[in-house]
Amino acid sequence: MPEYPVSIWRRLLLLSLIPAAGVVLFLVGRGGQSLPRLVNTAPRTAQVMEWLRSDGARLEWQVPALARCGSAPFLFPTTGFIGFIWDDSFYPGHRHQGLDIFSGTASGQTPVYTPYDGYLTRLDSWISSLILRIPQDPLQPQRQIWLYFTHMADGRGRDSFIARDFPQGTQEVYVPAGTLLGYQGDYSGDPGNPVGVHLHFSIVQDDGQGRFRNELEIRNTLDPSPYFGLPLNANANRDILPVCPPDQLTPAP
Repeated sequence: MPEYPVSIWRRLLLLSLIPAAGVVLFLVGRGGQSLPRLVNTAPRTAQVMEWLRSDGARLEWQVPALARCGSAPFLFPTTGFIGFIWDDSFYPGHRHQGLDIFSGTASGQTPVYTPYDGYLTRLDSWISSLILRIPQDPLQPQRQIWLYFTHMADGRGRDSFIARDFPQGTQEVYVPAGTLLGYQGDYSGDPGNPVGVHLHFSIVQDDGQGRFRNELEIRNTLDPSPYFGLPLNANANRDILPVCPPDQLTPAP
């Protein structure tokens, strides 16, 4: 599985040159990087734009790393605003496989942690990505799932922000929930096309043979909503801020 589908970002650039009804791109001021206006989620896109322009000052919009919402099984893996959620669409035909959590900071500053106990792997070719095997899904213990983290390097892919404990080639290292994995970055897989500082996180299905499926296809991923106790499915949530109510938030120890 490649770290990230470079073709997606190239196609977004082309779309930015061909405005059409419901398919519009905007530019944000941070580093001159461009982000897409979504086809079906315009209110949320405006929220992401406001968050980035505020440089993360809208603290009431962010989720805090290592906190838990209600009785949900997963801790939040990083601090930031959950801007784009599962099954958002960046252009016609595209379906977002997970969550994009924006820190509002520069690359290499905002920590990323494991949200649940598991076994960590980093393939030889992965500059900015990690995957965590969870032998028993906390919601369906009879099945195995995988947690995928990416963009954890600088935009050119020269400096990885993954913790030194997990070099390329790492296989099946046990890590408990709350382990530091590294820091948010903006590497897309294409050194000439940074994606903006954020963590892309997804829950990937097992293929039944003990391997993870291709994360680039949404049919191989799971709706993260019940794992975090938040409305993270774009089919049901068009404009609600995915923030845990204070009376349901268990802060990090």
